[in-house]
Amino acid sequence: MVNIIMDKLGTKKINRDGILNFSINIKPYCKTNLGKSFLIDSLKLMEQIHDNSIDLILTSPPFALTSQKEYGNKSSDEYIDWFLNFSKEFYRILKPEGSFVIDLGGTYLPGNPVRSIYQYELLIRMVKEQNFFLAQEFFHYNPAKLPAPAQWVNVERIRVKDSVNLVWWLSKTERPKANNKNVLREYSPAMKNLIKNGYRAKMRPSGHNITHKFQKDNKGAIPPNVLELGNNESNSNYIIRCKEEGIKPHPARFPWRFAEFFILFLTDKNDLIFDPFGGSNTTGWVAEKLGRKWICSELEEEYLKASKFRFEKNII
Repeated sequence: MVNIIMDKLGTKKINRDGILNFSINIKPYCKTNLGKSFLIDSLKLMEQIHDNSIDLILTSPPFALTSQKEYGNKSSDEYIDWFLNFSKEFYRILKPEGSFVIDLGGTYLPGNPVRSIYQYELLIRMVKEQNFFLAQEFFHYNPAKLPAPAQWVNVERIRVKDSVNLVWWLSKTERPKANNKNVLREYSPAMKNLIKNGYRAKMRPSGHNITHKFQKDNKGAIPPNVLELGNNESNSNYIIRCKEEGIKPHPARFPWRFAEFFILFLTDKNDLIFDPFGGSNTTGWVAEKLGRKWICSELEEEYLKASKFRFEKNII
């Protein structure tokens, strides 16, 4: 399929693969029917992405940690200014009705059992300085997360384990595209029983008036903003193929159901999704499965090499 589109100067340009509505003059590291991954700094890649082009930016960047990780990360002191360079471009390329979702883990101050507030400082600056709106905050809970830091949790036993990442859902307007009907959960046994047997309308002690409308079957429960998701993909094709090829899997993958939730909640089929810190490209893989177009950028070739295992049947 050949699409003729207009660039920012009004000149006709040709997009021959049907994946993007603009041209990127960089050879992709991997290309599928619906997406492309690039071995490049996302700041360089975004120089070629048009304004108001992306429906969803979904990412989990390297966190601000006290210890250096193999995938690269900044200290909390320098993290905010570093990240604002990226979020400034995110705002530019995001469609007016689009969304930006960022998953951020916390950290302790070096040598002390007190927390850094870098996530909150970053949020405030993105809202105050870059004009993002905070559509909603989410909490990504991983029940299987190991106790850390060991000194405060296991040795001195003065803290409990940190099992939650903060997730900011940001937007350019007060009403970004979203539909919670796409992410309904199965009703609890109690709710199924209520729908089946009915409910006696009454006033709750809290003052809420619970009417007969409460027992209406809406085909599922509206999910909360706490996402309980472990990272369990020990038998996935990605892990199996990494072992076969002697490649170490990315050490900080987020659960595919995390990507699935936000892609279903915030996009429609054929929308374009961008992960600027792609890692093992969970975002692109889930987008492909759900019929969305995607772009991913990543600096480490080893991670992108392994990410191809997710798309072995789709690579073109």
